[in-house]
Amino acid sequence: MADIHQEGAGADFDLSQFYQIFFEEAAENLDQMEHMLLDLDLQEANDEELNGIFRCAHSIKGGAATFGFADVAELTHQMESLLDRLRRHEIQPIPQMVDVLLESADISRVLLARHQSGAQDEPPSTADLVRRISELASGQVPAEPVKPAAPAATPAPVQPQPAEAAPAPAAPARPGMRALQIRIGPIERLEQADAIKELFRDIAGLGTITDLPSSEPNMRLFAVETSSTDNDLLDLFAFHVAKEQVQIHENGAPPAQGESFGFFPDAPGAPGSKPGNALGAIEPTSPVTRIAPKVESKGGSQAQMESNTIRVSVSKVDQLINLVGELVITQAMLAQNSLGLDPATYQQLISGLADLDRNTRDLQESVMSIRMIPMSIVFSRFPRMLRDVANKLGKKVELVTLGEATELDKGLVEKITDPLTHLVRNSVDHGIEMPQDRLAAGKSEHGTITLSASHQGGSIVIEVRDDGRGLSREKILKKARERGLDVSDQMSDQDVWQIIFAPGFSTADTVTDVSGRGVGMDVVKRNIASLNGTVEIDSSEGYGTRVSVRLPLTLAIMDGMSVGVGDEVYILPLSSVVESFQVNPDDVNTVAQGSQLVRVREEYMPVIALEKVFEVPRFDMDKSSTIMVVVEEDGNRVALLVDELLGQHQVVVKNLESNYRKVPNVSGATILGDGRVALILDIGGLVRRARH
Repeated sequence: MADIHQEGAGADFDLSQFYQIFFEEAAENLDQMEHMLLDLDLQEANDEELNGIFRCAHSIKGGAATFGFADVAELTHQMESLLDRLRRHEIQPIPQMVDVLLESADISRVLLARHQSGAQDEPPSTADLVRRISELASGQVPAEPVKPAAPAATPAPVQPQPAEAAPAPAAPARPGMRALQIRIGPIERLEQADAIKELFRDIAGLGTITDLPSSEPNMRLFAVETSSTDNDLLDLFAFHVAKEQVQIHENGAPPAQGESFGFFPDAPGAPGSKPGNALGAIEPTSPVTRIAPKVESKGGSQAQMESNTIRVSVSKVDQLINLVGELVITQAMLAQNSLGLDPATYQQLISGLADLDRNTRDLQESVMSIRMIPMSIVFSRFPRMLRDVANKLGKKVELVTLGEATELDKGLVEKITDPLTHLVRNSVDHGIEMPQDRLAAGKSEHGTITLSASHQGGSIVIEVRDDGRGLSREKILKKARERGLDVSDQMSDQDVWQIIFAPGFSTADTVTDVSGRGVGMDVVKRNIASLNGTVEIDSSEGYGTRVSVRLPLTLAIMDGMSVGVGDEVYILPLSSVVESFQVNPDDVNTVAQGSQLVRVREEYMPVIALEKVFEVPRFDMDKSSTIMVVVEEDGNRVALLVDELLGQHQVVVKNLESNYRKVPNVSGATILGDGRVALILDIGGLVRRARH
């Protein structure tokens, strides 16, 4: 960062090209700081946790100051001051501190978003936050403070100063302020020192700075009045000059006997050579020597992180996946056209096509893994939201997450976040009881909400569980009758639970800003269904509720089995296929309303004739469907009646709804090796069709 700014000072360098990197890093730091604050144990907060939170705020402050975002730099500077006192154990952490730091993180996001979008409207005021941070930072001051007050304790307004002035008085003019003399050099360009002067002008509360005469052309001397610590100043200056080039000295303090600054022993006019320019000695425990190892360690880890990761636009990944999809189609076409070739004559060509098939599959798996991201990205959004909602409702809730390493396609992650958010809010509002009610029921006053993710076959199952009051069958039926829904007391529990997915249905007695408007669960089910997923509810009154969401791992490329019905070809997701067999007519039985059942190893399952479902025309009347393929979805199996099995291969999934319209029992389409379009069957829809 320092090198970037120095080049800009000398050659009118455009820093805006680095804005996006800063915004991304700042967002990551804010997220990390929020998670660490939520996990902070106020009773036994260790130094590592507090230092980690401090480093996040410090990184944002430094970057914001470098790029000229003064409002963000000021707010994060105040946060840093409070955190600095916490990590030095000068004050004890309390819940109000976590609250104000979380609010500050939210406002910082808003301010950063305004800078990123170039908004010209009035920014949100941070005066109240700064005041609260200052009060908390100065609330428990030690009886004999060893260090000066934190910067947030008594912010100093910026005052205009003349370009050249006499040295500042030895005693500070205002309580809590320190009179310093700062020597910077040797520096190559005067703009480096001018940039430091601009910091005092741009960051409200930092203090005032005035030029002092210096006899050396490559040295600058300043009189500074500030409440900041030496560490704060050195960290702030580090973006413009190396810390070894900065010497900070309390104004008026004589140098120690036999000591000088020690930074520039050979420099002409070194401290002590002139009576009027003696700035004094840096103590052995100088801020520079104390923090140098920490800076090196941080720089090393940062360099390692940057060398192991790279930020790539999602659009580039999508483009790469589309190209790989087209490559898969091309490879399938080549494989199809090579079936009639003589293996002896075209041995090398057939061998090359086999290698192409293998390499294409490996490439597809590698590219898809780029788009797969862990569920921890989704789960990380909920601790903060859960804390806010629980506080608003006066409830005590703990969040448990399981299977955070389970990976899901990024496109699905973005679309599943909102439905999961509503399910979690529902669990807090409708599921978890008030603390006194839980104690009366013999439960812990802290309710538990569990988020879990796991792979099951070719799907991912996400569960939201709570140990609250559960769903009330009587209350749901009563509300349903009030809304005129067709219900009966003989309905199974599963059918009763499905009522809550009806549009506009809500069991809340009053409408709040958390829930009760009758919108949400129907949207949840509709959004999940649009992703070829399903949602199921299981509940026990008094013990809790479990909502299970099942989704495909990806929507881009899948392994499929192609089957023929008449002249049509259909694709079955391979993850849903259990087995296939030649049917014996004696094993098929017709029951009520013409429905058929087939007996497989003493087990009966419904039969679905794809020829009838899709009204496939039959031109060869002598040919009939004699093969059954058993498929499974949500633990339910059905047998699909087809003419022939054509093979197993990878297919590129194309969205049929966006290109045509929604077709019942069809989840998408693909292009075959011979150029024909084949429909990908919605196994879940076929299973539900058989059940009803």
